Amino acid sequence: MQFPVVNDKLAAQIRQSEIDFLASRIESIAERDGNPEGVEIRSFGKATAFYIRTMPWSLFNSVKGLTAAEEDQIGEWVRFYRERDRDFQVDVDPYHCSPRLLAALRANGLGQTAFHSVLYGLPLPEPPTPPSNIEIIEIREQTHFDAYAEIHCLGSGMPLSAKPHFINNNIGLLNRSGWKLFLALLDNVPAGVAAMHIGGNVASCALAATAPDFRNRGIQTALLRHRLNAAHEAGCRLVAAQAAFGSVSQNNMERTGFRIAWTRSIWSLI
Repeated sequence: MQFPVVNDKLAAQIRQSEIDFLASRIESIAERDGNPEGVEIRSFGKATAFYIRTMPWSLFNSVKGLTAAEEDQIGEWVRFYRERDRDFQVDVDPYHCSPRLLAALRANGLGQTAFHSVLYGLPLPEPPTPPSNIEIIEIREQTHFDAYAEIHCLGSGMPLSAKPHFINNNIGLLNRSGWKLFLALLDNVPAGVAAMHIGGNVASCALAATAPDFRNRGIQTALLRHRLNAAHEAGCRLVAAQAAFGSVSQNNMERTGFRIAWTRSIWSLI
């Protein structure tokens, strides 16, 4: 399959795949009895604002899908977060951006604070062969979910006492439509995890982590290749991903065949 060039149509697919997987993940948290984490999802035109009361991290308190058509609604979602006393970030992509939109963001007290890479790759037809001491398994039962949550917890820099939080807020992805969860074993010891969301013919790589003691051992490269092949098996034509600009994650993706689609501008209140 030939690598597609980035145009408006491809950019729209890549960006929508990210919005879809984040919405699905956050909705799975909201669906817990009584919505104990205080999830809210609001639409402002084509833009979507995500908020989780108990999770102050920027991924869960962000505005995605912003276009020039929403410049008159910026003040509405700024108030949405201010009323909840929550810091947030806004993704600004070259796709459907304009000088007036950037001026409107500045007029509402926002400024650029970071960059983020948006990447895309092609599904891998041939099953990859990982190093002999690495095994990748798909998590289908709760018996493996304890290890998944522990690695996700440690890989995120959280103490093990926070593991119940990771279990409660990720268990909804297990066997959820569109989601695949993977566990990597190094010498038969759980070492890394990763997830993939499939929407239509586009797969999104998401939620990857490696336990600190097992980093720089090829775990994430093996998980990336496994997901690329899983995307092929699911009939996908494209795989999307995101990573901090110039990060180890971005480098791993590029070595696995991903290309940078564009560099995203991250805006926050300043």
